[in-house]
Amino acid sequence: MQTTLLSSKGQIIIPKALRDARHWHAGTRLEVQETSEGLLLKPIETSQKTPLVQGLAAIRQRIAYQGPAVSIEDMNAALLSEAARKHPR
Repeated sequence: MQTTLLSSKGQIIIPKALRDARHWHAGTRLEVQETSEGLLLKPIETSQKTPLVQGLAAIRQRIAYQGPAVSIEDMNAALLSEAARKHPR
């Protein structure tokens, strides 16, 4: 049996041998469940990441902008105009 301490911030250190056995690395998300015997830690399965092209296509569908295409120059001019309006000299 291994032991650990609870810090003043409520943090515990899971012994390295246990982390290694379960392939838990820094950043692993754990679900905490209260049981009659104590606390149960279970890793949260991470969802598969969507490829960039598919993710951008999904964003475009949700936004569904119907207006005309705007050039980079027009966007830059609009940004500069808004910045000048918000922060006059």
